[in-house]
Amino acid sequence: MSFEKFATYREIKSQTEAWAQALDLTKTTQLPKAENYDQVIFSGCGSTYYLSLAVAALYQELNGRAARAISGGELLLNSQTVLTIDQRTLLVAISRSGTTTETVKAVEKFKKEKRGDVVVLSNYDEVLSQLADVSIVIPKGQEESVAQTRSFASLYVAATGFAARTAGRNDLFDRMSTLPETGARLIRDFEPAAREMGENLDFDRFYFLGSGIRYGLACEVNLKMKEMTLTHSEPFHFLEFRHGPMSMVNEKAVVVGLVSESNFSHEKAVLNEMQLLGGKTVALGESGVDIAFESGIPESMRSVLYLPALQLMAFYRSLAKRLNPDRPNNLSAVVKLDL
Repeated sequence: MSFEKFATYREIKSQTEAWAQALDLTKTTQLPKAENYDQVIFSGCGSTYYLSLAVAALYQELNGRAARAISGGELLLNSQTVLTIDQRTLLVAISRSGTTTETVKAVEKFKKEKRGDVVVLSNYDEVLSQLADVSIVIPKGQEESVAQTRSFASLYVAATGFAARTAGRNDLFDRMSTLPETGARLIRDFEPAAREMGENLDFDRFYFLGSGIRYGLACEVNLKMKEMTLTHSEPFHFLEFRHGPMSMVNEKAVVVGLVSESNFSHEKAVLNEMQLLGGKTVALGESGVDIAFESGIPESMRSVLYLPALQLMAFYRSLAKRLNPDRPNNLSAVVKLDL
């Protein structure tokens, strides 16, 4: 079978070109200063909500200012639980298409109520970008397939760069320059392992563990497994997994850990326990793990490297289950609602 006939495969394999464009655009865009705002809200729907979870944690870590993620629908329908009158707020709206109904309507409402400024990250120059005070559009992240892979990664690279630059950490941003080269190497070196794991249908459940700035990414790769393979899959923080969910671990379970350097011993201990319970464990991280980046890039700046191998795992599992990874059940590329 020629895997190249699937848009999903082509998009995963070519994504590092979009990473490079994301870095170039983020570097040359004049961004708002963190000190001008009391809080930052990151918002999106589906994959870009999970991206918001990841980048909000990173933004707060680097800037030392309150940041949180909220889905577009919640920001639209329940903004009173998120926004306060006396805080200067920056809204960062993230959307692959730039036309997702909940996100567009939430931004329109935010601007109408004069809540603050709006930054938009997207892959298409559509209505959402036209509502923005600052817009970064990454065309090389555009996709034919429904499930987000290349687009998500390109937007996450831009969001990571945004967090670093608004913190005045150009030193960290500059270290991201080797991400595309490193990502291409990881795709080449670890595709066989991703395929072997994905094609093994003896496994019937997957758990993705990530903490801190990696939890949102655990949610995202979990979503890829659900969308493309219709497999039972859930994300958790590492230590939370012990509090009940590990009761589901047996020889049919795969526990994937997005391991950090800062909490390596605690996170590896969880994976070791799951192995003792009979589960298959896969660890990704900078070194000393199954899929080692060996990137030399600071931990806060390299998290996009967790994505490609796990996206490929979902792609190959989809084919093994005789599904179409380009067109997951019941889904469309853009969700448009009559609101």
